[in-house]
Amino acid sequence: MPSPSVASAVVPYIVQRKGEEAAPDNLLLKPIGEVRTRLYYADEDPRDRDPRGVLYARVSWNPLDDDGMPTGEPLWKFMHPHRQMAVMQMLRCQVCAQPARVKDGFIFLAGPRDEDPHQTEILTNQPPVCAKHVRTAAALCPHMENRPMVFLARSAPLYGVSGVLYGRLLRGGLQAVARPDGAVPYGHPDLTTFLASQMVRKLTSFRVLDVEELVQELAST
Repeated sequence: MPSPSVASAVVPYIVQRKGEEAAPDNLLLKPIGEVRTRLYYADEDPRDRDPRGVLYARVSWNPLDDDGMPTGEPLWKFMHPHRQMAVMQMLRCQVCAQPARVKDGFIFLAGPRDEDPHQTEILTNQPPVCAKHVRTAAALCPHMENRPMVFLARSAPLYGVSGVLYGRLLRGGLQAVARPDGAVPYGHPDLTTFLASQMVRKLTSFRVLDVEELVQELAST
């Protein structure tokens, strides 16, 4: 995620802001059928789940400015769960929240050593960026070292979510019982008791470039 050391007035839409706090812990487990349970909020709202029915961690929203961007001091290490989910779901730019599609697909960024460019599939929790904000996103994120690996993807289907698995304690109450290292795919039985914090897409048809190659290609179209 971005760093406050970067001298820039731009704060990506997905970054959590100071004052945006986690909601009180009012999670419940309810039976579904004879042997399974499902995780709920006691006062659940339809907006608490993504379009595939996975429950998301609640974090409050600061007021938006005249451009529809969140206000408040950025907490650079954190992505706001709902904003990340919203732009990833709709394939909008993580910086400006506008449509991210370019002529040949969608632009996804990773650190220069984050991925093996020879893989045929890449899982990412980083929403795409629009052509306008490729350089901005590269400069704002320290681990990209201002030379990110660029994936120009024709296909980026939804894959799953990352977050924590909840279970019931023997003495009563709930507790996070596992935090999987990787994303849990949609359709997995654990998702009924899972609290997601990030949506993940799978890049399956892509070309790997650097920023300059991408900029030149976009300029020529």
